[in-house]
Amino acid sequence: MKLWSIEGNSQRLDGGSMFGNAPRALWTRWVEPDADNRIRLATRGLLAAPLNGRTVLFEAGVGAFFDPRMRERFGVAEEGHVLLDSLRAAGVEHTDIDVVVLSHLHFDHAGGLLAPWQRDTPPRLLFPNATFVVGRRHWQRACHPHPRDRASFIPELPALLEGSGRLEFVDGDRTPALGDAVRFHYSDGHTPGMMLAEILGPDLREGRPHGGVVFCADLVPGLPWVHVPITMGYDRCAELLVDEKQAFLEDKLVRDVHLFLTHDPDTSLVQLARDEKGRFTAIHPVARLAARTLGAGAAA
Repeated sequence: MKLWSIEGNSQRLDGGSMFGNAPRALWTRWVEPDADNRIRLATRGLLAAPLNGRTVLFEAGVGAFFDPRMRERFGVAEEGHVLLDSLRAAGVEHTDIDVVVLSHLHFDHAGGLLAPWQRDTPPRLLFPNATFVVGRRHWQRACHPHPRDRASFIPELPALLEGSGRLEFVDGDRTPALGDAVRFHYSDGHTPGMMLAEILGPDLREGRPHGGVVFCADLVPGLPWVHVPITMGYDRCAELLVDEKQAFLEDKLVRDVHLFLTHDPDTSLVQLARDEKGRFTAIHPVARLAARTLGAGAAA
């Protein structure tokens, strides 16, 4: 199996919102905001092939579905659909993707499923040959959002996914489309039923897989959020997310599972370690993955 990091459209969002209750004096040590207090963010997918005999894309980024006014409001930098270009650079067209795995359906993770915006043209679904894998509990949230996060969802997307006839719901830690190659973990602190997909590593110890890669979605969106107390203002329940993150990172550290980061502008993959104070820290950062073998050394 080979892995590629697939860059999508980039964004700039308010730094205060991205760092929750962390004061500006703290978070500006990690990232530099622009004149409007916004910070750079990636929306990055992970391509794996062959995975269970299929070509699999984990998430689709924000894409280019926004009209110009909304694109400016949400700080989406590029007009074109960057994810499609990145897939092409990896030797794959969106029509070649067999499975798209969606941690959740917020627009910055699922907007790339849609064709670029065109005036007077309704939203259109791309990836015509893919099965769309979504957690059932989160699907309910997307179809019936709370007023607090309604703006994070694309109203037309659930009907388009359902109408494709290629929607596969996940209830547990496995799904037929991916077999035993992927295990799902769940987190509710950011949004109910967010699915964190772990591509299981090849090293089996005492019945537990070691050395895989986990797509961290918005539980750990980038390097600064590896520090357990750091959460986002967008999280529905920060205290719950902190508890979930602590348990999640403990497990990944013990099993040497690498973290794939979707929103960090400079880093796609890291290993976990502890610093001299016992806190989680990220080591061996990798900027981009290009046909990387699963289980390869962190510096590869």
